[in-house]
Amino acid sequence: MLSRTRSKAGSVDLEIFRNLFVSIAEEMGTVLRRTAFSANIKERRDYSCAVYDSEGQTIAMGDHMPVHLGAMPLSVRHALDAFTFGPGDVVILNDPFRGGTHLPDITAVSGVFIGTSKKPAFYVASRAHHADVGGMSPGSMPLAREIYQEGLRIPPLMLIRGGKMRKDVLELILANVRTPVEREGDLLAQVMAGRRGEARLREIAARYGLPRIRRSVAALLDYTERMTRAMLSAIPKGTYCFEDFLDSDGITDDPVKIAVALRILGDSAEVDFTGSSPQVAGSVNANYAIAIAAAMYCFRCLIETNVPYNAGLLRPVKVIAPDRSVVNAGLPAAMAAGNVETSQRITDTILGALAKALPDRIPAASSGTMNNLSFGGWDSARCKAFAWYETIAGGMGASAQGPGRSATHTHMTNSWNTPVEAFEHAYPLRVEAYTTRPGSGGKGIHAGGDGIRRELRFLESAEVTLLSDRRARGPWGLAGGGDGATGKNTLIDGATGEERTLPAKTRFEIRRGDVLRIESPGAGGWGTAS
Repeated sequence: MLSRTRSKAGSVDLEIFRNLFVSIAEEMGTVLRRTAFSANIKERRDYSCAVYDSEGQTIAMGDHMPVHLGAMPLSVRHALDAFTFGPGDVVILNDPFRGGTHLPDITAVSGVFIGTSKKPAFYVASRAHHADVGGMSPGSMPLAREIYQEGLRIPPLMLIRGGKMRKDVLELILANVRTPVEREGDLLAQVMAGRRGEARLREIAARYGLPRIRRSVAALLDYTERMTRAMLSAIPKGTYCFEDFLDSDGITDDPVKIAVALRILGDSAEVDFTGSSPQVAGSVNANYAIAIAAAMYCFRCLIETNVPYNAGLLRPVKVIAPDRSVVNAGLPAAMAAGNVETSQRITDTILGALAKALPDRIPAASSGTMNNLSFGGWDSARCKAFAWYETIAGGMGASAQGPGRSATHTHMTNSWNTPVEAFEHAYPLRVEAYTTRPGSGGKGIHAGGDGIRRELRFLESAEVTLLSDRRARGPWGLAGGGDGATGKNTLIDGATGEERTLPAKTRFEIRRGDVLRIESPGAGGWGTAS
């Protein structure tokens, strides 16, 4: 780890290197997006990129997915522990029990060598959601009971050694997925994103020299830590408790509790999830990396200045998550929805606790679900298999500053929607409705944002999985504001028009001509309306 005694750097250097490192992460993301094969990465931008120092500490992240970025350092750590990196090496992994989030999120890590050094001066990494990694259901987001049903679980594995692809490893992966051409293209896109990051880091090392860069990196981490401590010092000391619930785990109808005790201890804090439900039978289990990512996101949102998003952010924060609980699950727990649904509820819970300390700064609950839709089948017109995954936006919570936005991705997701034209071009479906849900936001002095109504007519039979939440209880309002409307999933018979309400978490076969309607939740309102 870089010594604090060497972390002095001028403000000019801080600004130069902060922007340099962030621009590298952003450029990596651009390369990944533009070279990827899948619409999920190319259109929805379900990926993240970051730069790390020689010890694996986060230096900079792109403006990508919070749930990826806060969790990715643990995957990088496991990759560094498993291998001694050489020039041209690329290690991949997706194991949720080694810092991954869920199996579709594959992380690629490579080292950056400067000059004749035998040890990397930096590491670069990307995490991308692959639309299928095998398992019991197309899209690899199944209604599972154990991790082994969810897809191919990859421990740290050398995909490229010395710049040469290990074809046996690649073939093993591609033999276990439904869309191998797309998977190969997306994996190679991640490799190219890493190569771009390596090239840019070598350029700045040649221009500025490693001693100056190392001093500035240490200073950037220290600066973020100071700003985080200053933010925490401005919160009244005390313990703030809050709990919230997932509707169910998809196997039983029992609600799943997320409980937090937030202890503000001056310029440090503890986020304690003791009292949360034990790990469950369904796939809403989250791991420790996800709990860290949610805490990191919430505290970063409270820092008013644009501080670097790096490892210094968590130095003053301790996250306590009991072993084998729903926020720190162990084998063989199913994990597909922990990354997307439980991460949102963890965030809601932390923000609910913070609202007791900072009532004028924290918004009401946003939609609180990513409304995960995955499906797959055989496209007879194109004579090939298809597999698809997407998340659907909802309402944003209102606050003392104003109303919430409608139809937007919030908190732990930062993905885009899929353009209708791209969706219909690539898959045998027709988008028949894509609108907001007027009035679904909670009432108040400031109204919560409205959710979305999305209707898809299937032009081929398919297997469909839905992992959604906030169908039983709407997102909560604050300061007397009303709750947002619950979401709803409906299957419409294409021949008779008969409608059937679907559970929040379900797997079913859909016939050609049938319509799936997903109505995402609105958000909570703020303040008692007169």
